[in-house]
Amino acid sequence: MKNQSISKKENDAVSRGLFWFRHDLRLHDQPAIEALCSQVDEVSFIYIFDEGHYLPNKFNLQPMATHRRTFLTESLSDLADNMQKLGHCLHVLKGDTAEILTRILQSGDFTHLGISRHCGYYETGQINSLKRFFPALNIIEKSSFTLFDEKDLPFELKDMPDVFSPFRRKVEKHCEPIPPIGNIVLNAKPFELTVKDSCCLSLPALSKAQLPDRFVGGETAALKHLNTYLFEWQAARTYKETRNALDTWEDSTKLSPWLANGCLSVREVMQKVKQFEDTVEKNESTYWIYFELLWREFFHWLQCKYGSKWFKFTGIQGKRPNTTFDQQTFDNWCEGKTGYPIVDACMRQLAETGYMSNRGRQLVASCFVHELRQDWRYGAAWFESQLLDFDVGSNWGNWLYLAGVGSDPRGHRQFNLQKQTQIYDPNGHFMRKWL
Repeated sequence: MKNQSISKKENDAVSRGLFWFRHDLRLHDQPAIEALCSQVDEVSFIYIFDEGHYLPNKFNLQPMATHRRTFLTESLSDLADNMQKLGHCLHVLKGDTAEILTRILQSGDFTHLGISRHCGYYETGQINSLKRFFPALNIIEKSSFTLFDEKDLPFELKDMPDVFSPFRRKVEKHCEPIPPIGNIVLNAKPFELTVKDSCCLSLPALSKAQLPDRFVGGETAALKHLNTYLFEWQAARTYKETRNALDTWEDSTKLSPWLANGCLSVREVMQKVKQFEDTVEKNESTYWIYFELLWREFFHWLQCKYGSKWFKFTGIQGKRPNTTFDQQTFDNWCEGKTGYPIVDACMRQLAETGYMSNRGRQLVASCFVHELRQDWRYGAAWFESQLLDFDVGSNWGNWLYLAGVGSDPRGHRQFNLQKQTQIYDPNGHFMRKWL
């Protein structure tokens, strides 16, 4: 980005806002959009498909493979439809993110930029660059990806516990999840953004078919599934007992893809869980949904604390794992050809669906690091490429944990694959299905 100052066009007294969607593809619980629209006369909305998503990264992997891209495209189609109902257009652009933003902001059309805060290292860097190169731009940044705002945490981020249990105890004692703000009112007029045709990406029409056992991207599907899981199936009654099932649709919440893409607000989830507790049942299982969301919260803030260390071989502990990298071993793991049946079944499930249970992820990661003795970062990068619910905090945080260079106080946690198979697939149904 070239150093620029934003100035409104001569004789133009209209204040205009640009809202940049990233990991918040929804219209409910959007404090940044609400704040932006209250300060400007006109507004435009954009999402940028960065071309880097399709190019090999340093692990020679495409950061966003087919399953992720399909779910994201569905989410954007749903968002565009919902915005159109409110009289606004979502401009979906493709190219280099920095170049596109620079071109738009250099036009001088926009006095304000609205964005939802995200603590990812690269996401934070993007906003810092904008603040540095466009000092006259009014940037409105609000938090909605987490249960709590940073100012509400009972510690400074630099002093945040590196281990989950003390983090949880402090947060549960001093913090209450922030309630969602509900659906937004777009009281600013739409402003038609002018961009090159080569930058515009057309979205396919979203199927309206009822798919009760498949992930469909978008806010509409997310809210429907949340309501179905809690109030039709009432599956939250038994969540703690069933959450480790390897391949059953109703046994875990299945909310993670929508949370990761921001189609669903985690604050909305907690409000609905509390409603369930008030009107249906409150027990250890309903608490355990909150407990698991606190793990998500923990990794989100921990990545903010450690920045680029989140992606280093030595992790946040600065320790070198006794592992290496072998291309053939890595390929066999990705393709489900390791010779460990439970691992191979899970990896083939991931390849075909873009999803794997939490228990399965722990088993395949443990195998990758311990039995196969491979560089954990390649496993994390493969998950990033494949998972519908890829979230930089939870994904890389859990891999750091399993590799013994993250937040696990025991370090280098290894699962007994035979024992785990006996517990979670005693009759071999899961393995037979995927092998």
